[in-house]
Amino acid sequence: MDPETEMVVTARVSATFAPEGRSVAAARSFVRQTLTEWDAAGVVDDAVLLVSELVTNAIVHAGTATEVSCVRYDGAVQIEVVDRYPTLELPAPVAAFDADDESGRGLFLSASIASAWGVEYTKSIKQVWFRLDLPDGGTAATSLAGPTLPTHVLPGADTPVRVAVVHADAYQRVTHWNVDAADLFGRPAQEAVGMRLSELVDWPHTPEINDGDLPFAAMLELSRWQGMYDIKHAEGRPVRVFASHVRLRDVSDNPQLVLLAVPARARAVLETRAAAAAGRTPVPPPTDTEWDGLEGPNRTGLDELLQRAIERGRDLLDGDAAFVLIATDDESEMEVRATTGLGTAQQRFARVPVETSAGRFGTARMPAVHEDAEAVHDAVPLLADSGMRSAVTAPLKVEGRLTGTIGVASETAAHFDNDAAARLQRAADRISLSVESARLSELERVRRGSLSFLAEASDLLAGTLDPEMTLAMVAQIVVPRLATWCAVHTIGEGHDPSLGCVWHTDETRIDDLRELLDQAEPPRAHPTPGARAWPGLRRLGAEAAAQHEDLVTGEVVSLPLVARGRGIGMLTLGNAAGERFRRETLELAEDLSRRAALAMDNARLYSERSATSQALQRSLLPPELPRVPGMDIEVVYQASGESNEVGGDFYDLFTIGPDLWGFAIGDVCGTGPEAAAVTGLARQALRLLAREGMPVPAVLQRLNTAILDEGPRSRFLTLLHGHMTPREEGGVRLNLVSAGHPLPLRLRPDGSVEQVANPQPLLGVLDEVDLVAETVDLDPGDVLLCVTDGVTERREGSRMLGDDGLARVLGGCTGMTAGAVAARVHRAVETFAAEPARDDMAILVLRVVADHEH
Repeated sequence: MDPETEMVVTARVSATFAPEGRSVAAARSFVRQTLTEWDAAGVVDDAVLLVSELVTNAIVHAGTATEVSCVRYDGAVQIEVVDRYPTLELPAPVAAFDADDESGRGLFLSASIASAWGVEYTKSIKQVWFRLDLPDGGTAATSLAGPTLPTHVLPGADTPVRVAVVHADAYQRVTHWNVDAADLFGRPAQEAVGMRLSELVDWPHTPEINDGDLPFAAMLELSRWQGMYDIKHAEGRPVRVFASHVRLRDVSDNPQLVLLAVPARARAVLETRAAAAAGRTPVPPPTDTEWDGLEGPNRTGLDELLQRAIERGRDLLDGDAAFVLIATDDESEMEVRATTGLGTAQQRFARVPVETSAGRFGTARMPAVHEDAEAVHDAVPLLADSGMRSAVTAPLKVEGRLTGTIGVASETAAHFDNDAAARLQRAADRISLSVESARLSELERVRRGSLSFLAEASDLLAGTLDPEMTLAMVAQIVVPRLATWCAVHTIGEGHDPSLGCVWHTDETRIDDLRELLDQAEPPRAHPTPGARAWPGLRRLGAEAAAQHEDLVTGEVVSLPLVARGRGIGMLTLGNAAGERFRRETLELAEDLSRRAALAMDNARLYSERSATSQALQRSLLPPELPRVPGMDIEVVYQASGESNEVGGDFYDLFTIGPDLWGFAIGDVCGTGPEAAAVTGLARQALRLLAREGMPVPAVLQRLNTAILDEGPRSRFLTLLHGHMTPREEGGVRLNLVSAGHPLPLRLRPDGSVEQVANPQPLLGVLDEVDLVAETVDLDPGDVLLCVTDGVTERREGSRMLGDDGLARVLGGCTGMTAGAVAARVHRAVETFAAEPARDDMAILVLRVVADHEH
């Protein structure tokens, strides 16, 4: 049924609003102005609240233009909200409201506040309407209290009274208890009847609920009273209710009290909107209940709670924008945590100092009305260049300590008055404890997350000693946990900063970012810790800003990378446009920068020392092998240990003179750098002494003396050393000595394998060694295999390759080149056991080229 057919319309005004966020504020202003002109100020607040919810729903869910109509009747006004996205489903009945559920809020509020409401559908539109009865005799909209009256003049009343109804006699004992009362108080009628009201009600009240100086007994003597207080639920918990107390007289002229109660959130069911009659005594208005349900039945996060608060404040005070700032622990600064209607220019997490000087928030500690924010810029710095002309702010305080500020702003100058400030302050007092509790919970979560993040970052950074990998890891740890993008500049000894690594959450932007950073002057190194703003990208000019606005206009900070008292680089963090770094984030970045600097310096030191070690080790290896006519020669060398190129095993092949070459393969006791030092001594001594024309035994005797001269650093040495010269009849002749070394094996073309020398004393143990040279002739096609004990002593459990195993491997190499023989032996050693070899290994293969190969 059309709601207008039942009543006479005296006026109707309509306006259409575009499907955009600004339209909600415009619709509120339209309704407020219209009802004020109609002298309907008593229902303006309720109408503005309801239309705000309904227009928001229409814009969010329908996405079409919305028409708002104000209709005036005799004794009532009706607001109609029409969109052009009808649905075929009827709305669900409005029973209970979940504060965490953002849908259905408009219908719930309509059912709670309006005297009538409904939803109508056609093929092209959907209309939601609500009606508010105008108060009689004026525009007052506060709760009332009547004076004490004699019994015979009390008004009569019909019963029963709906909702939760409690009757009490002249002695304040319960005489009637309906089903709704049993549900609200948690007590059945048989238990409640006979109890005194003082046993059911938690009185006196806290000052923000009712007048704490009004005794409970005096309140019960008033002819009429409305307000809020807590009742004592049977489970022992307090339940806040909105109650209406009325004193009546029954048919026998005996006084009785009727108590009507509903949950606080449904106060509109009972609240009287009539103005105070002459002679009646008003009581202070109760706290605004528009802020009920912000926290929801479950624990609400800080950001969600703040966003709900500012949106509710903007709607209730008919503003165009709202904001909330949270104070730092020392109350010296305020941090922007939530805004609505201010646009992206007001960056989240921006900080505003709390003092009375230019650019500072000088009114943060008290409620304030700013009639013209543009005239006094430092009054509310957050509104600078926002288009807002006026604002009202109220501090959030807990136990006298400033914890934040909530504010509502308008595009119109002088839009707010002292009543708006008082209303906002009551709201701030209502939510401040919840905000502080949520802030502390968030801070604890952030601290736990930071510790976990730093522990994980430390593990990752400790997992590599490669300088390039460390740089890349630092950048990827930072993004996206701490920043949108990151760059690492390194500083060498006496060099300017150079760009080492760049990373961005969007990998397609990395090249653009690197190009911009290459053009910009690198951040200056500063010795003191802490983040500093870096304007390098902003200085690139308008062209760069136009092409890469998100990179150039975002906040950028740099932190020094200092390790062992020396600056080794700069860590630069950048955020997307419209985002500011939180203090907690910068503190975490500073802690990470110390760990990153130490990891980078460790990687640098390791790289330098590793390069030095490898250079020294490479100097111990023989240069390129000389070419020996008629010989095919191959060497395989493998040092044990990570990053070791030279160990205790060594080999050499060198030219002594015309048609004379020396060769050697040896094994110093032990592995690693200490053994490598003796390796270098042995190899250089062999070359020097052999080129002096000494025979093989004399060379080894002099080497034995040199090793013993090393004193405590000396190590015993096994060595196979020989001189090689061509024979006139073909092949080569070897003069050699095997000083404690595994004996060489000769492979004949027919596949036979034999040892070709006898064991003699090793070197570095005895002061005098008696060594004898042995002559071995190699014919064309013969192969001489010389190895260290890393080959013959290859083990797996109790099994060992040994001399016999090596001979079997060599016996299968008939007809192979020296390279093939060396590869076959090496593969046999590697595959003999599953575990990697732990000993140094050297393999020297000398093969006399057959006549048909010349």
